Amino acid sequence: MIDKNFITSGRNTIIHKNKKIDLLVVNGAHPVVIVSHVGMGIYKGPIPKKRSEAKKAYQEVVDVSVVEVFGEEKTLVFVQALDNKEYKLDYSKVGTANFIKVHQENYI
Repeated sequence: MIDKNFITSGRNTIIHKNKKIDLLVVNGAHPVVIVSHVGMGIYKGPIPKKRSEAKKAYQEVVDVSVVEVFGEEKTLVFVQALDNKEYKLDYSKVGTANFIKVHQENYI
């Protein structure tokens, strides 16, 4: 069993659990989002092809559409980040200020 740096909850929530590893959230052809311990944003760098490459860069690729995560592309994904905020990724609003939005300030 491979230890992951995130867990899933419900049908569309990802919980980031390791401060030293950034998550790269991939959802089909949509922009890749990076989740770090200080918040989130759109990722502009190259996506690691192998798990070993990601590990060297202190990253983990989270593909929303794989069976181990949610099994399909999602329009709405919630991410509980380590900055004590829950973010909402609304893929129907890509390119606007509402694409990545704080959903809850303090979810704990």
